Amino acid sequence: MSAALLLTRSDSDNRRLAGRLQAQGVTTVSLPLLQIDPQAETGAQRSLMLELDRYHAVMVVSPVAARLGLERMDALWPQPPAAIEWFAVGAGTAAVLEDYGLPVQIPLDGQDSEALLRLPAWQRLLSLPDLRVLIWRGVGGREHLAATIRDAGGRVDLLELYERNMPATLAQDLAVAAEQGARAIVILSGQALQHWQRAAGTTWEQQRHWRCWVPGARVARLARELGCTDVIVCQGADDDSVLAAVTAHPLTP
Repeated sequence: MSAALLLTRSDSDNRRLAGRLQAQGVTTVSLPLLQIDPQAETGAQRSLMLELDRYHAVMVVSPVAARLGLERMDALWPQPPAAIEWFAVGAGTAAVLEDYGLPVQIPLDGQDSEALLRLPAWQRLLSLPDLRVLIWRGVGGREHLAATIRDAGGRVDLLELYERNMPATLAQDLAVAAEQGARAIVILSGQALQHWQRAAGTTWEQQRHWRCWVPGARVARLARELGCTDVIVCQGADDDSVLAAVTAHPLTP
């Protein structure tokens, strides 16, 4: 049996990337490591969206956050407030916002929080005495963004739109994927990495030696701390970055 690459985002994302990898001769298996559970809107969250025009910037950290946030904004604002500067972490997130018609700024030198904050616009924004920023994210995500802005004296509010949970059958499904030939894995967040380790259980000692593609230095460091021995950094979480890294570091049969 030839070695297969385990794709771990949502089924739709996995199918899209699997088609491109197949064209390069890469066999894949799909197994989402994160279950996305949208959060019910609270009164406090609704107030944040009603006051959207009071923010200088909105930072959106994932395509899921973009889709769910736009749904709420669309229900409350006939047109988006004109003065807001929109920022996205990653090309996939930017594409969702751009499809809605929003002008989006995105870093070209990386797809992490640090790259986003290196954008020239932040030198100006962080100098504002009354800076207000709204971050659309999942529960507990992207703490570095909020901390950096607060350290500079800005106010940050968090619109937490969804929660990422471990699928109930993940341990069994991971075992099946291994039986199907999975010997390498794409891990695109620290939480996905933790779910993989937990689901592996007693087989972690073998699976930690799988080749593991990660989106950046932070997740690479976490993977090595958990004992992963073959970590490849993709320089981004988008399909193009993953495809380039897998092509540059192909699986061995």
